[in-house]
Amino acid sequence: MIPQTIDNYRLTSMEEPSDEVLAQLMREAAEEASRTNREATTRFFEEIKQAAAAY
Repeated sequence: MIPQTIDNYRLTSMEEPSDEVLAQLMREAAEEASRTNREATTRFFEEIKQAAAAY
């Protein structure tokens, strides 16, 4: 059996992920959420600045 890693684990698998794989999946999801949140916040404040400048 091939050792389970983030590269060969599929969420559709009938097997539960190992603790290490699950931790890595969760860490990557948190990093992505943090990145997209920062980008959305930046866009929001840019739009506020543009709207304020239009007045």
